[in-house]
Amino acid sequence: MSRLNRTRLLFGDAATKKIQDTTVMVVGCGAVGSFATEALARTGVGHLVLVDFDCVEESNINRQLYALDSTIGLPKVDVASSRIHDINPDIHVDALNMFFDSAFDLDIAPDYIIDAIDTVESKVALYRWASAHGVPFISSMGAASKTDPTQIRLSTISRTSVCPLASRIRKLIRDSGLPDFPVVYSVQHPTPVTGHAKNLGSTITVTGSFGLILANWVIGEIVHNI
Repeated sequence: MSRLNRTRLLFGDAATKKIQDTTVMVVGCGAVGSFATEALARTGVGHLVLVDFDCVEESNINRQLYALDSTIGLPKVDVASSRIHDINPDIHVDALNMFFDSAFDLDIAPDYIIDAIDTVESKVALYRWASAHGVPFISSMGAASKTDPTQIRLSTISRTSVCPLASRIRKLIRDSGLPDFPVVYSVQHPTPVTGHAKNLGSTITVTGSFGLILANWVIGEIVHNI
């Protein structure tokens, strides 16, 4: 397949075939998850399971790949599925328009999971689900209120610093007795919130970088485990 020629030249035939035979679940299709999904699709991952309950809003346009004037109001997983099939119609996509919580279940276990969820309770529920099913996963910590992509790091949750979300997650993981796992986080101190906004500011250069690093970790795991 010519669309994967450059992938094949970089990783070789066996690794490219392994990528095509892999199932990755991305939970959260917003600012971080949309870029992670894009990278997986363009690299040739053959089966993507997308989980998100939200619809595209105009305020998403500054940072989310699926947010366009033409997609406002549409479910993010549906927009994602359409875009993935435009990238590569051979990719199998399961688009699950739902909120991830402790009641979540799936008929098949994916090979890898990317956590790009905003809600702490849902993140911990995903960690529990992945651990119970023996699925390797990587999680995004806080990408909002950051402006410098050079301060993004890849480590394990136990070795994170500075990030307020990572600090909260570390404690919950310890209290829950869950094992350590890889995360993408930033060592930049959060930018103060201006005005009386309920939501945190964010920029695509940081959130997109988070997503690409998450996808790169998964691709590296696939390629190095053949």
